[in-house]
Amino acid sequence: MHRETRIVPYPADLMYRVVAEVEHYPEFLPWCAGLRVKSRTADGVIAEMLVGYGSFREKYTSRVTLDPAHRRIDVVQTDGPFRKLENHWRFTPSGDDCEVDFAIDFAFRNRILGAVAGAAFEKVLLKMTEAFEARAKALQQGAAKA
Repeated sequence: MHRETRIVPYPADLMYRVVAEVEHYPEFLPWCAGLRVKSRTADGVIAEMLVGYGSFREKYTSRVTLDPAHRRIDVVQTDGPFRKLENHWRFTPSGDDCEVDFAIDFAFRNRILGAVAGAAFEKVLLKMTEAFEARAKALQQGAAKA
């Protein structure tokens, strides 16, 4: 389990939107080679993501539960290479900024893959965090120009 809380210079509603709009992940998220929304309901989506790094390619399907009123997003793998994959996002306004609380818990079915991925986990997490913040910045700048 990894948990991280940070303050980012973007509104909570914008940060929520960046994470909630999963169909845009291939546009900005490293290692996301593709994403297909399989179904959509009032409170979330079922999405299949293709991740790739070097010659490694793997698909997995997740249930993404969206709670815009409380700015919460919960993700649970329903099919794929993980024995367990869950992540939880909370976005709390903090003045003009946002406190982002992120927690992820995962384990690969394949222990060798888990060992390799575990070694690169910190790097991957940092790149993903940077990508979400960069997306928020781009959307905020785009809105300011409009």
